[in-house]
Amino acid sequence: MNIHEYQGKQVLKQYGVAVPEGNVAFTVEEAVEAAKALGGKAVVKAQIHAGGRGKAGGVKLARSLDEVKQYAEQLLGMTLVTHQTGPEGKVVKRLLVEQLSDIKKEYYIGLVVDRKTQRVVMMASEEGGTEIEEVAANTPEKIFREVIDPAAGLLPFQARKLAYAINIPNELVNKAVKFMTALYRAFVDKDCSIAEINPLVVTGDGNVLALDAKLNFDSNALYRHSDILELRDLDEEDAKEIEASKFGLSYIALEGNIGCMVNGAGLAMATMDTIKYFGGQPANFLDVGGGATTEKVTEAFKIILSDPNVKGILVNIFGGIMKCDVIANGVVEAAKQVGLDRPLVVRLEGTNVDLGKKILNESGLNIVAAESLADAAKRIVELVK
Repeated sequence: MNIHEYQGKQVLKQYGVAVPEGNVAFTVEEAVEAAKALGGKAVVKAQIHAGGRGKAGGVKLARSLDEVKQYAEQLLGMTLVTHQTGPEGKVVKRLLVEQLSDIKKEYYIGLVVDRKTQRVVMMASEEGGTEIEEVAANTPEKIFREVIDPAAGLLPFQARKLAYAINIPNELVNKAVKFMTALYRAFVDKDCSIAEINPLVVTGDGNVLALDAKLNFDSNALYRHSDILELRDLDEEDAKEIEASKFGLSYIALEGNIGCMVNGAGLAMATMDTIKYFGGQPANFLDVGGGATTEKVTEAFKIILSDPNVKGILVNIFGGIMKCDVIANGVVEAAKQVGLDRPLVVRLEGTNVDLGKKILNESGLNIVAAESLADAAKRIVELVK
């Protein structure tokens, strides 16, 4: 789960991470009032769940209240297109109005879970303000890493090592160590999957601040963090993904035109790859899971059909825990409720496969039966074309 920058800074501030003073604004009037509290000068930042806002014109430096008003009017309601939003962009519905900082140098600090070492890793670079992917591609030697033992946590010597490696001024190393330690505590306590401070800045008055903050959380751990769950902004999420989450479905909207319903994440990925191999484009990733009920499958099918871009549907089920007849009943029920007006190819294998095929064959629906994954993918691509 993602949250906005201002929310991330509120979370980090609880752990002692230094952040600039600022307030969220939902209207132009609120933006002006927030700037007044900061002395009339402020940074006005569009708040959307995407990076690259500055390059896209979503971050403005206001030297007066008139400029704050002007920028707030310009940003609120605009569709901001960045390299992370895709061409459709995202509508700006809230702003962060924040104090101006006397920036002397920008750095990068990030925490991720590294699957290779099975540890949390802190990364640091003196190339702050630049996408870390660009740094990794162009100057990988400027990225420094410390693997953190979960039993000991981030040790002071590791933080100092990173601070010296990225050339934090000697007199500010202790503040940088405090910053990194607090960031790590927040990462672990709140079950984050990513914590990225880009840029971390050193200011003219000798402070070490998080000028930006990106926090992502492990959705599987949200039941432990009701305070974080309250920060969820449904306006920033795909409506179909929100609906899917209500039924425990793993759904991600894509830009293709072939809807997919599969059980098992690995099989879902293989199904999408096979569709692309035969020249098609998947419209979604959808894993109904191993223990889905008829109701759950029905809702999954309805979500797929609600996407106007979907021109055809491929159902690919391997019945282990999930029984083929349950899938078949769900498909039939959903098709009757919504009205199936698009090609449907179904490939069933495993538990109760004969019963599942019987249910589909006797449904009266126009369903194409496939014998293998390759056969199913080839058929749906041909039907869509």
